[in-house]
Amino acid sequence: MTTKKAYRYDPSASYEVREHDLEYLNVGGVTRQVRIYQPEGPGPFPLLLSIHGGAWTDKDHTDYASTSKPLAATGLVVASIGQRVGAGFPYPLQLQDIHYGVRWLKAHAGDFNGDPDAVGGIGYSSGGHTLPLAAMRINDPRYSALPLEGSSPADAKLAFTISCWPVIEPFFRYEIAKANGNTELMEKHHMFFQGDEAMHESTPLNVIESGEKITLSPALVMHGTADDVMPIEASERFVAAYNAAGGQAQLVPWQGKGHGWAREAGPEVDEFVKVVTDFIAKQLG
Repeated sequence: MTTKKAYRYDPSASYEVREHDLEYLNVGGVTRQVRIYQPEGPGPFPLLLSIHGGAWTDKDHTDYASTSKPLAATGLVVASIGQRVGAGFPYPLQLQDIHYGVRWLKAHAGDFNGDPDAVGGIGYSSGGHTLPLAAMRINDPRYSALPLEGSSPADAKLAFTISCWPVIEPFFRYEIAKANGNTELMEKHHMFFQGDEAMHESTPLNVIESGEKITLSPALVMHGTADDVMPIEASERFVAAYNAAGGQAQLVPWQGKGHGWAREAGPEVDEFVKVVTDFIAKQLG
C-alpha cells in the first residue's frame, strides 16, 4: 500500500499539530466525540484510528494524548474516538463503535487532509483487544450494525493494526483478577461481557482457531515482560496463531515494563513512537 499523490510517509519528519474535537457518533441520542490530531502540512496524510482502554467500561477520546500527539507530529492524522462504555453498553456495542469509526474516518478523510486509502488502527489495553477483533471480523453483522450512508462492511478494513499491552484473552485476565481478589476488575468484566461465553467468543485466539473466515491485516503487538495484569504469554499465543493462519504479526516485548505505560513525555514515549512509526512506514511502503 502507498499513500496518494506525491506524499510519502517519513517517520523522521516533524510537523506542528492542531487538535480539535467533534462528534462522530450518535446512536439514539447517545453521542461520542473524536479528538483529531492533525499535522499542519500539505499531505494528504495517512490516518490512524486510536482506541482507548479502560477495561471496556471507562475512559474516552482524550486518553493517550501522550502518544497521539507525537505520532501525529510525524505526519499521521490521529483520530482518537470515544466509545460507548460503562453500564448499559455491553459487548458487542463497543465493537460497533470501532467498526463505524473506521468507516466514518474514511468517509471524512478529506476533512482532515487525510488519505482514505491509508488507514490503520492503534489500541491500548482493552482497546488492544477490541481493535484487532473488529479488524478481523469486518463482515460480522453484529459489529457492522451501525449504518453510515454510502459505506459497506468492506470499508472497515484496516491497512494495519497496533495493539499495545492488549487484554487479548479476556477470560484469562478475568481468572487472574479472581485469583487476586480484584473484585473491581471482575465487575468490569461482568458489566461488559455479561458472562463467560462472550469472553470466550470474543477472544481473537479462539476466533482464529475456530476456522472462522476473517481478515488478517498486518499486526504489531507490544507487550511488557513484567505485565501482571495481562501476562505477555497471551500475546505470544495470539501472534503465533495469527501467523499460523496466514497473517503477518510481530510481537515486540518491552523488557521490565508492566501494564499501561508511555503516559508521560520523555525517552519512554520517544522509544514507543519510534517502534510504532517504523512499523507504519513499512506498511505504507
